[in-house]
Amino acid sequence: MLTQTESFSRQGSGRTTRTAPGRRLALWPAAAVAASAAAIVAADLVNPAYSPVTEVISRYVNGNHGWLITAALLTIGVASAASTARLRGTDVCRTGRVALVVWAAGVFVAGIFPADPPGLWGQPSPADMVHGMAATLAFVALPLAALLLHRRLAARWAGGAALLRVVSRFSLISTAVLVVFLGDVMGGPSLSIGGFPTVVGLVERIAFGADLLWVALAAVAVSRPATRRTR
Repeated sequence: MLTQTESFSRQGSGRTTRTAPGRRLALWPAAAVAASAAAIVAADLVNPAYSPVTEVISRYVNGNHGWLITAALLTIGVASAASTARLRGTDVCRTGRVALVVWAAGVFVAGIFPADPPGLWGQPSPADMVHGMAATLAFVALPLAALLLHRRLAARWAGGAALLRVVSRFSLISTAVLVVFLGDVMGGPSLSIGGFPTVVGLVERIAFGADLLWVALAAVAVSRPATRRTR
């Protein structure tokens, strides 16, 4: 009979699965992503001088409590990397795993190199250029990873398969819209709406929110036991 101090329990197949404490520990990436999302919302609230409709998230690093944005991006990068590491040695699409690595690295680098203050889209600093390239790679890579990894993540977490599918498709669509609005602020055709010269900040928050929701859901999926092919 198993004792309460044992961290693994045996199944009839001879494989082991995590007990409840181990499963809860494996869910830390999802909790970290949720905390990071809360930090971004807090940055919006403590910077009333910035408009979340027209200004992208990373510009807030120059405002009140800018460390919230830096901490959020670094935490998201680490949490995403942790989820990626748990996919090693399992039957998943290698290209999808690489795309998830690009997302994690891109967000982390974007956290290290700060964006310029608002209003400087036309003359970016070297740090802002690195930030922008890393963020762009991350935004492009996440929907690709979501689409390519869906089958295996759904196999691990059948109950969340439908939600993962919906969120991954929404991430793809919102990212495509974001690209259009980024072209606007970088010198393309004006896409002003109502009294706002651009709504790139709002569009980015929607796309990034979808990405973070997918990362959190994926973290839940990878916390579950992996299924391996039998030879």
